[in-house]
Amino acid sequence: MDPKKKLAELQKGLLAIQKKAKDEGRDFTDDEMSEIETKSAEAIDLKGKIERSAKADAVFERIAGEVESEPAMDSGNEPRAKSLGEHFIKSLGDRSLKERGTITAPEFKDATDVQAVGGHEGAYGPLVTDVDRGFVLPKRERLVVEDLLGSGVVSGTAITYPVFGALEGGTDFIGEGKQKPQMHVADPTWRTDALSEVAGWFKMTDDMAEDLDYVASEINSTAQYDLAQRTEAALLSGDGSGSNLLGIRNREGVQTHAIGEDSAADALFKAMRKVQTATGFSADALVINPLDYEQLRLGKDGNGQYYGGGYFAGQYGQGGVLENPPVWGLRTVVTLAAPQGEPVVGAFGSAAKVFRKGGIRVESTNSHADDFTNDRITVRLRARLGLQVKYPSAFVKVSLAAE
Repeated sequence: MDPKKKLAELQKGLLAIQKKAKDEGRDFTDDEMSEIETKSAEAIDLKGKIERSAKADAVFERIAGEVESEPAMDSGNEPRAKSLGEHFIKSLGDRSLKERGTITAPEFKDATDVQAVGGHEGAYGPLVTDVDRGFVLPKRERLVVEDLLGSGVVSGTAITYPVFGALEGGTDFIGEGKQKPQMHVADPTWRTDALSEVAGWFKMTDDMAEDLDYVASEINSTAQYDLAQRTEAALLSGDGSGSNLLGIRNREGVQTHAIGEDSAADALFKAMRKVQTATGFSADALVINPLDYEQLRLGKDGNGQYYGGGYFAGQYGQGGVLENPPVWGLRTVVTLAAPQGEPVVGAFGSAAKVFRKGGIRVESTNSHADDFTNDRITVRLRARLGLQVKYPSAFVKVSLAAE
């Protein structure tokens, strides 16, 4: 059978399989997938053979007529041309003789013309121009909010847990035979946090995936980076609307502290004290906006020395330079996820947990909608996670706005 007809039949068969599954509103069966793979492989092989045959025919059409019609000796008893280029020049002269009755010399380019690259826009520019394949993204090695929190796994779709009230009463030293003091933990408030899904997708062509794999990988990593940023913002400040997480800052019971007449540094230290007095936990981290951190980092004493060390050495020339030195010894996360003017101090590791169901899933398919017949791939990224905050009072939002 003619290869072109055979290819058309294969394409028709593949479209019929896709149409049937689409009309019935289902995915491909195992038998259909096997048939698709077999016919696709055969179609690709036939297409390659047809293209190679067409290219070969075009080459022979350009050169065969002239070479085959050339006699061993021409009318002037001159020897056969020794090369295709020489034959071409001779044939130009022959046509001039036959058509005009006179012999005219073939035209040549001026001998002063020089082969040159011509810069990146010249004829050979693409061959000598380097292509920068590096996609620039912000540093990913920094500490993030999720690194501060405890972690856990969940088998269902939600986690229910008690948020305990304050301890009433307490133990005490007593004399022999005396009444022991009573203590009581206020009844808990039960809370259920459902898992939320953060996801996105993008498309690329088969050729992009095969020919420009570095671009495809960078698009993929950019999408994962965006997903990570969205997750960080939700863990800290999610509003809980729709399917969004309810972040730490918006939980009922989170403490607040106003700066008042204090400096920002003093206000942060007092927030640390509030965590400990309310829960017994020690604050272990600070999450702060880059602009607020900048004011702390550039603070100077009366001698003009930076409190956090200068740009060449530590305070008064002692020690080395730290890029983001911790504030009051707390693990410090400098992130745009924190709103300006309201850093959060807390016992992150003890008071809250992130529950994940699996990791980040990156999946791709060419059977979505009309992807298969249009040589496209759909890539989907998704992650499922939930946030548990058992001790909201172990977090303090600090208002740095002057009253």
